[in-house]
Amino acid sequence: MSTRTDTRVKELAELFVRFLETNTAPDGLFTDDVLLDLTVPLWRLQSRGRDELVALRRRSHPFLGTVPRYRVDPTPTGLVLEFEESWEDEQGTWYCRELMRAEIRDGAIGEASVYCTGDWDPATQEAHAREVSLLRP
Repeated sequence: MSTRTDTRVKELAELFVRFLETNTAPDGLFTDDVLLDLTVPLWRLQSRGRDELVALRRRSHPFLGTVPRYRVDPTPTGLVLEFEESWEDEQGTWYCRELMRAEIRDGAIGEASVYCTGDWDPATQEAHAREVSLLRP
């Protein structure tokens, strides 16, 4: 992959992280007809078009949060983005890990498949911390 393409991949990753943190899609992130295929534990959802994708995001993650960690890798036709999200609601701090494989078309994400571990409430995170010793964050 060329340096020019690698630069755009990094820019798209940064724009996507901004989208996750604000629930607003920055200009140039998605094509108008973007296809999202979202898999969460025990469920699968799809949307077509930028507005529908943003609406799906807002329904599934109405609380704004942060992306404390992410990693992006270019592919021959797009990118793979591994990321974590954290947000607060009346129950406390929630957490999830996700992986996205995206196809880039005309410099924007035209298709994305996202796989989510599911949302971990504070009790799940506490149980995990007690029962599992991770080798790295």
